[in-house]
Amino acid sequence: MIRKYVFVGFHLICILTFAQKPDIIFREDFRFLEEMVKDVTESSRIYPGQKLPAPFGSNHTGGVLIRPGGRDTYPAFWIRDYAMSIETGFVNKEEQKHMLLLTASTQCDQTWITRSGNGMIPVGAIADHILVETSLPIYYPGTYDYEVQEDNESQYGHFPPYTDQFFFIKMAYLYVKNTSDIKILKKEINHIKLIDRLELAFKVPPVRKGSHLVYTSETFLGVDFGFRDAEKITGDLVFPSIMKYCAANEIAWLFEKLQDKQKSERYNDIAVQIKKAIPETFLNMDGMLCASTGLSKQADVWSTALAVYLNILEDENMLKACRHLDQAYIDGKLAYKGNIRHIIKGEDYSNTSAWEISKVGINVYQNGAYWGTPTGWVTYAIAKVNTEHAMQLIKEFIDDLRENDYRKGTEYGAPYECIYPPGYLRGPVYLTTVTCPYIVLKAMREER
Repeated sequence: MIRKYVFVGFHLICILTFAQKPDIIFREDFRFLEEMVKDVTESSRIYPGQKLPAPFGSNHTGGVLIRPGGRDTYPAFWIRDYAMSIETGFVNKEEQKHMLLLTASTQCDQTWITRSGNGMIPVGAIADHILVETSLPIYYPGTYDYEVQEDNESQYGHFPPYTDQFFFIKMAYLYVKNTSDIKILKKEINHIKLIDRLELAFKVPPVRKGSHLVYTSETFLGVDFGFRDAEKITGDLVFPSIMKYCAANEIAWLFEKLQDKQKSERYNDIAVQIKKAIPETFLNMDGMLCASTGLSKQADVWSTALAVYLNILEDENMLKACRHLDQAYIDGKLAYKGNIRHIIKGEDYSNTSAWEISKVGINVYQNGAYWGTPTGWVTYAIAKVNTEHAMQLIKEFIDDLRENDYRKGTEYGAPYECIYPPGYLRGPVYLTTVTCPYIVLKAMREER
């Protein structure tokens, strides 16, 4: 409870009111962001029969798809970007169902080795992206070629990325949660029930024996998360383990709806074990979660902020992480125009690379550029220790979106995928740059 004192005539009156969490974003800024999210989502839709730029063909999947952005951004259906955007509330039930069933239908039903002999797609694997013309699944990043899906000289690895399996589970969870359509879980897709496909997907990403944390090695390399597939990261992996924690909770909830108490409890138990293991395995002296325990084990801003948002980091661990992020923001080493780096400046691996091993140069793309996708998670974390700084961060983010709003004309492109001063701009009209922060800010407003 707080006291406010006001003058009424010549009398000082004390008014008692209940304390309320401050709003992190101004009402007019939230409305602006909400409208931009709607418009970017619409720009990202590929309607049935709609043509993409050559040579990517037309949408023959039988329903609406949502790609990673508008204009000429990523001409296919990416499971990851779409799944990270569903909670905006701007994807209708029919669209959700179509994309869920399409993803299920392209799940790998038989382990196979790629033509070069250097790659393996395990049974249960979910595509990185799906071609709109043919509905063919592309399991590896960096290509649109179904026949030649891996490049042994690249750093994309021998196995498909590890988080798409968990995003597939999120798609099913959110669809059932939004529609109460429990029956879809028993629907057979290519003779396998959807719920069985979800369980199969959950088991695809490898672990070390006796651990539930996702694990990879140089010999059996796979991309830990598509938003850093240009980086070589090995060992126990924090971001896919966070996604596995979410997926375990989500699939437990689905089994509860199916009244399968035994399986629900089993997955809840896995979630508890992962939550305990994450800080024990990845926490560093500054309170940050490291990206891995092997190569490129840099302190990971995205994973740390997301772990705070998901309540994986708690109590003093949470506060220490939030204080470190807040200090990095104050020092100008974390954010640029409200966009966030993967790694705090000064905590880079070297003067020539933010990550230990990267396909790209310093301060471009995933190796040091600034991204809007994690801005909501970081805002939430900083707000735990400094509301004023959190408000300032999100204001800078909105102001930049206003200034460079793609709706002003073709010479403008915000929301961009990533940026870096003075003029590096990549990926105009990028979906998760606005959908992910909006989801967090909406949740924070609803909590007030």
